[in-house]
This record gives sequence, structure tokens and C-alpha cells, in this order.
Amino acid sequence: MNIYAIVILVTLLLEFILSQIADILNLRNLSDDVPDEFKDVFDDEKYLKSQKYLRTNTKFGFIIQIFDLVVLLAFWFGGGFNALDQLVRSWHLSPIWSGVFYIGILSMAKTILSLPFSVYSTFVIEEKFGFNKTTPSTFILDRLKALGLSIVIGVPLLALILGIFEYLGASAWLYGWGATTAISLAISYIAPTWILPLFNKFEPLEDGELKRSIMDYAKSVNYPLAGVFKMDGSKRSSKSNAFFTGFGKNKRIALYDTLIEQLSVKEMVAVLAHEIGHYKKRHILQGLILGILQAGVMFYLLNIFLTHKGLYDAFFMQQTSVYAGLLFFGMLYSPVELLLSMGMNIMARRHEFQADRFSCETTGEPEAMINALKKLTVHNLMNLTPHPFYVFLNYSHPPVLLRIREMRKLEKSR
Repeated sequence: MNIYAIVILVTLLLEFILSQIADILNLRNLSDDVPDEFKDVFDDEKYLKSQKYLRTNTKFGFIIQIFDLVVLLAFWFGGGFNALDQLVRSWHLSPIWSGVFYIGILSMAKTILSLPFSVYSTFVIEEKFGFNKTTPSTFILDRLKALGLSIVIGVPLLALILGIFEYLGASAWLYGWGATTAISLAISYIAPTWILPLFNKFEPLEDGELKRSIMDYAKSVNYPLAGVFKMDGSKRSSKSNAFFTGFGKNKRIALYDTLIEQLSVKEMVAVLAHEIGHYKKRHILQGLILGILQAGVMFYLLNIFLTHKGLYDAFFMQQTSVYAGLLFFGMLYSPVELLLSMGMNIMARRHEFQADRFSCETTGEPEAMINALKKLTVHNLMNLTPHPFYVFLNYSHPPVLLRIREMRKLEKSR
């Protein structure tokens, strides 16, 4: 094995080991006693159910991770990457179409292999704990729609990137960076009106007390609210959420119908205020800019390593190619990506505290946001006592008890 193979292999194993350590610590951190803050909403039976849900998903996650790792290593050291490359080359296609088929076949194989796990997670685990509302037909249609989007959007984008790196030489990274940035922004802009409705129904929030309260609040914080939409999240799961999507004239706030059913008007306004807080604090813009800069670094490094034959030798390739280089660089880049994701999660957790504070201060109702978080936590069977190391590796949101603790401080200072 050369240095590239060693780095990639060590990274794969290290990520797996870190994940398992975090999972073990997370399970060991479970407490038999309901935290005082939640004793008014979490009975012993429901609390034990939330812990069982965590244990079940953790064990299932381990099976998926070990399966993925074994399949990847077997395919790698069995010469699978080279064998597929030789097969695709035997079709005598152009470099771009060869790349589309090479990456497409690998992506499809991965999707097919992961399908049984998705089925089990949806129709066994989520069903067992009372969350699943997905019908077999909806499940199948979702996969077909995702495949259609991959063909309509993913294939042209992949072909464009392959063509740029195949023919534009040393400056390819700049063109690749610019093209993907422009396309990503375009997709983000059209997603609320063209892509998301393929999977869920979005209806403007009907007239009534909730809509009036939301519009009054938005006006009070000078937020140009183009629209608040109710999403049929109950079509797939009884879990609840709210999210901000799009930008410019197409930006919108989507509220799950399950969320509207569970929360009072004041609590709904507090949740929406939290989402508006992200916009007002420029968290979305900051994330967008950082994402673009990270993509620039990645494309620059990709341009360098695409020409290193050692990268291809690490995967037993007989010939070099842009399309294989894209895949192999992705694995070589994973240590950098891991570190960046940790940094992004740290920033995201800080942003969540800031959005909570914005909600509490602008609504004047800290208790409403606290109660909303409590209800969501209980309903979604969330873990109340995650281990700090697990949080550091995986959480983009602070643990709910920490969020409530910070809001209690605001409440006392009022």
C-alpha cells in the first residue's frame, strides 16, 4: 500500500472507531431518572421508551456502519474499482459519458445495498415506536422521484464537472467552483417552489388566530414574511419540525402539520421567531458563504490530486481518469471534511443559542419557547442526556437541556 491508501484506510477506520466510542459513551450516559426540568411532561414509561428508541437506533446504526465498511473494503481490495473501470472503458464512450456511467453505477449499487436498511428503519423501527406514517407506495414513489431528480439535475452537473476537469487544465478548479456555486444557488432558489413540492404538499397557513399572531410578530421584528406554509409531514412521520428554506422572493418558513397540532399559538410563534432569528442574525448567509469557501478549497485540492498517479495506484487502477479521481479524492479528503464538519457543528450550536435568545427577547415569552422544546422532545423521543463527546461529533443543535438552561437565565434576568 502507498501513502494514499494508508491515509484513506486509517481515516476510514478512525472515523468508524470514533463513531463507536461516541455511541458507547452516549449509551452509558443514559440516566434512569427523568431530569427535573422534564418531570412535568415526561412520565417514567415515556422516558424509558425514549431510551429504548436510542438504544435500538444505535445498535441498528452500528450494523449499517459495519456493513458499509466491510462492503467498501471488500470492493476496494478485491479490485472492484478497476474491474468496473475496465468494463466501462470497453463500451468505448467519451470520457464524460464513461464517467457518468462509472459514478452512476456505483451510486446505484450503493442505493440498492442501502435499500433494505431504509425499509427496516421505516417499517420496523419507526413503526414500532409509533412514528411511521409512510405507506409502501409513498416509500417507493419517494425513491423514484429522488432517482428522477438525480437524472435530471445530478447527471448534467456531473457531466459538467467532468468536462471542466477533463478539458480546462490548471484553471479547471476555478470554473468547477464557479459552476457548482451558481448551480447550488439556483437549486436553493427554486427548491421551495419546484423541488420540495414533489415530495410534500405545501399549503399557505389558513386564516385564523395562528396566522394573525405570526403576521403580527413578523411585522413587529420588521421581517418581510412572504409566506408561512403548512407541510404535510404527517404523510411520512408523526415527528414534528419547522424549517427555513430558499432565499430572496422564494424564501419561506415551513411548519409541519404535526407541529401545528401539538403546540399552542404562543409556542408556535416562539418556534417561528427562532427560525426568523436565524435569518435576522445572518446565520443562513454565514453558512452559505462558508459552504462556498469550503467548496473552493476542495476544488483547488482536487485539481492538484487528480494528476497524482499514486492516488489511482492506491485503488489498483490500471489507468487514470477524471471520474475515478473524483471518487478517490472524495475519500482522501474525508479527514478534512470531518474536521470541517466538527467546526461547522460548533458554529451551528452557537447559532441555535442565539436564535433561542432572539425568540425569547422578541416575543417576550421565554416560557413559550421552553414549553415548545419540551413538547417536541417528548413527542420525538429525543435523548435528554447525550454525552458531550457524542454532541461534539454529531450535534448541530445543543442538547435541549442546555438550551432550556440558557433560556431560564434570560427568564430570571427579565
